[in-house]
Amino acid sequence: MNMKKIRNLTFAAGLCYLAGLASPVSAQQKPNIIFIYADDLGYGDISCYGMKKIHTPNIDKLAKQGVRFTNGYATSATCTPSRYGILTGRYPWRQQNTGIAPGDASLIIPTDHKTLPGMLQDAGYQTAVIGKWHLGIGAPGTTIDWNTDLKPGPLEVGFNYAYIMPATLDRVPCVFVENHRVVNLDQNDPITVSYKHKVGTDPTGKENPEKLRMHTDPNQGHNQTIVDSISRIGWMSGGNSARWKDENIAGIITQKAIDFIGINKTSPFFIYFASGDIHVPRYPNSQFRGKSGMGLRGDAILQLDWTVGQITHALDSLGLTKNTMIIFSSDNGPVLNDGYLDQAEELVGNHKPAGPLRGGKYSSFEAGARVPLIVKWPAGITKSSVSNTLIGQVDFYASLAKLTGQSIAAGDAADSYDMLQQLLGKSKQDRPYLITQGGPLSIIEGDYKYITPSKGAKVARDVNIELGNDPAPQLYNIKKDVFEKVNLAEKDPARVKAMEEKLNAVKAAAGSR
Repeated sequence: MNMKKIRNLTFAAGLCYLAGLASPVSAQQKPNIIFIYADDLGYGDISCYGMKKIHTPNIDKLAKQGVRFTNGYATSATCTPSRYGILTGRYPWRQQNTGIAPGDASLIIPTDHKTLPGMLQDAGYQTAVIGKWHLGIGAPGTTIDWNTDLKPGPLEVGFNYAYIMPATLDRVPCVFVENHRVVNLDQNDPITVSYKHKVGTDPTGKENPEKLRMHTDPNQGHNQTIVDSISRIGWMSGGNSARWKDENIAGIITQKAIDFIGINKTSPFFIYFASGDIHVPRYPNSQFRGKSGMGLRGDAILQLDWTVGQITHALDSLGLTKNTMIIFSSDNGPVLNDGYLDQAEELVGNHKPAGPLRGGKYSSFEAGARVPLIVKWPAGITKSSVSNTLIGQVDFYASLAKLTGQSIAAGDAADSYDMLQQLLGKSKQDRPYLITQGGPLSIIEGDYKYITPSKGAKVARDVNIELGNDPAPQLYNIKKDVFEKVNLAEKDPARVKAMEEKLNAVKAAAGSR
């Protein structure tokens, strides 16, 4: 389905839903909540954060009508752990196997603790996850059979509805899963997936580069089974009728979100909408390809902005805008060449995806985890503002619990702070401290950031990103020196010691809240 058809269907659906409203939305007191999570979007990649080469009017409109944070952080500089942190309210480094998950990983989120969507279910919300999951499926220690019920998964950790890409766009299996089943699967063409050895006879990027629409970086892999003329990480056979077309992903998941909004328009709903944009492989719809002047990465940013516009348009059509909170953010910082030769580096020009920050995805420097964060809720935020308050995505759990009147049981959301007043722009009080994870852990407290010593490489040569590794302690005044140029550790050993002790105390405790 092309984007024009999807846009027309979206508008028509909005009118139908609006006509079917049974009662005024104002009768509903609890706000709807939509969390739009971009993938690999840098601090400087949207125009309200400084992007000059292209414009993102729909995302900018959220900022013009809400609170735009300049010190908002993911828990981590990579995707899986950041997603774990949001949904559990817990730092991912407290649990093993929360690194970047392979496509056949078992479920990472524990089922014996209340999650963010589970807490909102208790508050009377209908909850949905739509888009990128990348948190595993199935019981630990088992092998996933993609041809039967896939569980435990999103439905077992608090979601009423799931329509997901089970891993990430560059990993097999390249299929959608709705609730417990692969969408459009032909049982006569069963799916087999392996991350250890080749399965089936499908061509691979390594063996059949002539079949590729974009070539891969030979230093980074991504050269196994070809799906939709793009080679992926991992091997896959079967499931041909279920395989996605990359150019249609954004349109399909956006429509699924709009459908969920329409179905649940008269009761409070929560949507965790995890876009695939702007993660590799970047192959947006033809409506956007070639439009940015920055190659496929820039085109994917335009597509992401379109997605935001479609969701907000649907809310407008249904009269739900006033009482819907939209939170927009990204899972980690930017990367240009992340496995595919799509000219992201060649066409970036003078644009700085990380804005004024150092590093990027995978990095302990600021660009790894400091990300765009915007909150809009017309009924609760009546004046737009820019906030430099220190806040983390891990705080959404406790903040939304406060918003919806839910208590948090001991052991749940152990690292989440109630920052509701800050999210609403009514308080500028910083979080007491925040721990982020690139490779080594860092702790941010007040104006200062301490990065723990580490022995890893200083630069990831394959992606050309400074990682922040150093065998010596690092201390930066990130208020005065946001690019982290001047290491103050030798000049201020007392502060280094105090911040190191604080970090170690938090690590040793069951939680920080």
